[in-house]
Amino acid sequence: MGISFKELNHSYLGAVKNDHIDAITNINLDIDAKDEFIMVVGKTGSGKSTLVQHTNGLLLPTSGTINIFESIITSKKRKNPKLKPVRRRVGFVFQFPEYQLFEETVLKDIMFAPKIFGYKEEEALARAKEVAKILHIDESWFLKSPFNLSGGEMRKVAIAGILAYEPDILVLDEPTRGLDPKGALEIMEMFGQIHKEFHKTIIMITHDMNIVYKYATRIVAMDKGNIIYDGNKFDLFETHKYKECHLLKPDILNIIDYLNEKNNLKLSYDIKDEQELLISLKGGKINE
Repeated sequence: MGISFKELNHSYLGAVKNDHIDAITNINLDIDAKDEFIMVVGKTGSGKSTLVQHTNGLLLPTSGTINIFESIITSKKRKNPKLKPVRRRVGFVFQFPEYQLFEETVLKDIMFAPKIFGYKEEEALARAKEVAKILHIDESWFLKSPFNLSGGEMRKVAIAGILAYEPDILVLDEPTRGLDPKGALEIMEMFGQIHKEFHKTIIMITHDMNIVYKYATRIVAMDKGNIIYDGNKFDLFETHKYKECHLLKPDILNIIDYLNEKNNLKLSYDIKDEQELLISLKGGKINE
């Protein structure tokens, strides 16, 4: 087990003295160390960001516990283990990770976190170059200021800086927000590759149900600080539970429903995108 929440609660101080606002309530959630691609979904204010910020100690619980690779994190009122080893195992990519860039050059920025976590200079350099290659960051970028790159390029460099120190679990807070469709697709294909090739568990917040349906192996839906669904995407949409979770239906499923109704087809919901749909229409999954 990688991360385990047990009866975890978190509340914020309200505007009125002694007033507390519950952000997440009685969370019980187990996350494997490998091979999960978990999408955390729900309306704005449902508790998604508060939940994921507990995964590497950015927030401490008000009550309850979270076990992160055998480091037990408890209430901020109690003594907790040092968080650096926890953050070494769980890398967090903020909603606008380009805001994390501050070094003079792209290469120095990618090397920064590995050096913080104990890599020697030559090891950090080798690791930075290796990750840059995986993420298709050209060597011509290395000596450039990261602030001279496009928004999508800056985001890619910031993500490379997290991946360079090899966390076991990667947590992403809306990584495609603000990107154009091409940039968003490129970023998601990159995460899909990382998940498949390196068996990384990825936990990701998003409002884009098309992304959810294409990449998720598991969906955690939240509402009013509670987990109201935890399971696979097929069950969520085939049984119409998505409506109870206040979620939209992915475009690909609306297309499948239309084709099935108008053409008397039996296309299955395990089609994740338009490319798979075209393959199916050529004979893969149609039973007329």
